Amino acid sequence: MVVKKCEVNTMLTLALVTGTNILAQPTEPAKKYNVLFIASDDLNTDMHCYGNPQVKTPNIDRISRQGIRFDKAYNQYPLSGPSRASLMTGYRPDKTGVYDLEVNFRENLPSAKTIAQLFRENGYFSGRIGKIFHYGVPGEIGTDGMDDSISWTQRFNPIGIDKTEEHLITNYTPKRGLGSSLSFRATDGTDNEHTDAITANVAIQMMRQHKDKSFFLAVGFFRPHCPYIAPKKYFDMYPPDQLLLPEEREDDWANKPDVAKFTDPLHWGLSESHRREVLQAYYASISFMDAQVGKLLDALGELGLKENTIIVFWSDHGYHVGQHGQWMKQSLFEHVARTPLLISVPGITDGTPSSRVVELVDIYPTLAELCELPAPTDLDGKSLVPLLNNPGMEWDYPAFTQVLRYRDNVEIEGRTIRNERYRYTEWSKGLYGLELYDYETDPLEFTNLANDKKYKKIVDEMSWKLRASYE
Repeated sequence: MVVKKCEVNTMLTLALVTGTNILAQPTEPAKKYNVLFIASDDLNTDMHCYGNPQVKTPNIDRISRQGIRFDKAYNQYPLSGPSRASLMTGYRPDKTGVYDLEVNFRENLPSAKTIAQLFRENGYFSGRIGKIFHYGVPGEIGTDGMDDSISWTQRFNPIGIDKTEEHLITNYTPKRGLGSSLSFRATDGTDNEHTDAITANVAIQMMRQHKDKSFFLAVGFFRPHCPYIAPKKYFDMYPPDQLLLPEEREDDWANKPDVAKFTDPLHWGLSESHRREVLQAYYASISFMDAQVGKLLDALGELGLKENTIIVFWSDHGYHVGQHGQWMKQSLFEHVARTPLLISVPGITDGTPSSRVVELVDIYPTLAELCELPAPTDLDGKSLVPLLNNPGMEWDYPAFTQVLRYRDNVEIEGRTIRNERYRYTEWSKGLYGLELYDYETDPLEFTNLANDKKYKKIVDEMSWKLRASYE
């Protein structure tokens, strides 16, 4: 049998994870829940279980069927560094001080206890494979990036041909760097040559090694972050001419503030045929990542861990694929502020979804309560355990998301509040524009109601709540 070089490297990396742990372990607790903490990078809710029939995600669908799918989960800042810092610390960006990809939250919160650190300090094996805290993709694949070393007992940085063969990538936006481009590649190789497959394989090895202990295992996949790279068989699942593009209207931007745009000019000037190819690549990357999730779920069953392991599946934020002529993230529209979040708890969740509004900062207190760990008392999130037990219960909590814009060297602050029906957005407290959308009558956000006098009471109420959240 001929073994390819990358597959040999994968075998070697699997062997390496059996070495001595980096940090000494505290006393092992009585066996409780394990936590399998799965992250995807730049994944929106374009998945079968979230109602998009085009996108094939049979393994994420498995989590949905046994867990709870949160249909209105929102991130705190639609950019990797700030969002991940908030999720892992349980604090909003105004407290972490992270608004970009350069600042480490430890600069502002040196004594913060991350969720992974909480588990490690309470006797759990805390392992990380791949991207959990921010690091640049593809530039920092294979490195620690901005990882938080004290959060982990052991960590591993995978690297595959999606990084080592970057020269073969097609980039339809060549003026943009690969990490923020509409670029892609369909490879001829196997799954196991790619970073995400290596990530899954190493995670399974760690699960096997620590199956008799309590573990918190964070598995951070890189796809579908651009460049969108996956084996050709996943591209073949999505013929470009058969894909449905997001609905657009010529007058869409007539009633919206210009500062709400991230992609300018719209679609970065790409033709429809090129946009279809990009969408094919994005969906292919999702299905490839989903296949790696399937390996993890299969391993739980094979190792006898299914009945005592909590599964959390999340993305750092949503992602535009043409809505409003926009692509990527750093937007306050629904397709970016909204985030996939699924939680499966053996003996509690049963596949019933929840339409209540929740936030990524809620994950930390939720896991702490489920595993009976002493979380910090000043977290900004709230436990979702009541919703895990009763997904349809009354739940009057809004979500808050923020982003920064720069126009002519002026910093413009965008903040939005989302309740179950409306989204209200202010750009620098209205100086650069206001937005209000009613998702019951306008789910695609074509009509900005902020200046409609009939909605003045709603605007005033939501503006007060929004400003009270940070002033």
